[in-house]
Amino acid sequence: MPTVIDPVCKMVVNPKTTKFKTEYYGRTYYFCCQECLDEFEKNPEKYLATSKTTTHSKRED
Repeated sequence: MPTVIDPVCKMVVNPKTTKFKTEYYGRTYYFCCQECLDEFEKNPEKYLATSKTTTHSKRED
């Protein structure tokens, strides 16, 4: 059964059984509980930035 990760608490969530979900920029996000959903909706970019941002340092020789 496919699972997803709650972007707030990083808990494994089953998208078929959870009732906590929201859409943001056309993508559906799933949550373990109402508190995580509420927290995400206050500031989605805070939680998405950690999963999208990878820092690379370019060394100049």
